[in-house]
Amino acid sequence: MTRDMSRARVRAVTHQDLVPNPKTTDLSSKTGIFIAVLTIIFGLSCFVLCLYAEATRSQATWGSKTCVYNGSGKMPLLCGAIAFVGLAVAMVGLHMYLLMAVTSSPPMVLVEWDLDSVPAKRLTFQAAFFFVSTWVCFGVGEVLLLVALSVESGHLKNWSKPKPTCLVIRQGLFSAAGVFSLLTVFLAMGLYLTALQAHRISKDLQNTHREILEASVLYASPPRSPTNRMATVAREGPATVRDESTSLEYLVSVKQIAHIV
Repeated sequence: MTRDMSRARVRAVTHQDLVPNPKTTDLSSKTGIFIAVLTIIFGLSCFVLCLYAEATRSQATWGSKTCVYNGSGKMPLLCGAIAFVGLAVAMVGLHMYLLMAVTSSPPMVLVEWDLDSVPAKRLTFQAAFFFVSTWVCFGVGEVLLLVALSVESGHLKNWSKPKPTCLVIRQGLFSAAGVFSLLTVFLAMGLYLTALQAHRISKDLQNTHREILEASVLYASPPRSPTNRMATVAREGPATVRDESTSLEYLVSVKQIAHIV
């Protein structure tokens, strides 16, 4: 058993093992990257669904006094509903993650900022711009999709029968909603990258502050004075010897030197 244990290989501890793994709420962690990529995929999917809904939207053929729809509107209704829900899920998920990442940051990371500095003002302006523009584009896109869904859901039944009035959406409504959904996702990514940049700068400031504190503690401590001790030699007079840990000089008497020689 001892021989088997000696043969067992022990993996050496590397520097990578000592580096702490980032938390899931860290913006630079794998979870943050996964949520960012998932948000982009949701936005592109919403854009494609809106384009398909635009291509299959219901149209009406007008006669003398009646009109007839060319379809039931189920396909554009389904595509628009999926795009509506997908865009909402992407926006809420990304902003909830950003909120959790900011609130779970250590207090020192948030206090290190100098609000009057140029980088702090620039990042604040970028964050405000991306936040406001993201929600404006999101609201416009969702309203357009909601209007299109309400129109398309009005003739699911008896769509082939002539009617005195036919309500159809204008051309380009679904496409406009898709463009706004795409803008929403890209602006949200700008907000994410701004928060990530601010988080990295805060970490750098925190590390610099810690190094300054460690250096100040090291240099602020007073130097230790050398301690003297009395050493005696057999059949000789006492000699004053300075401690080897503090100095390399030794004070010996003339008789002790002669004895050593």
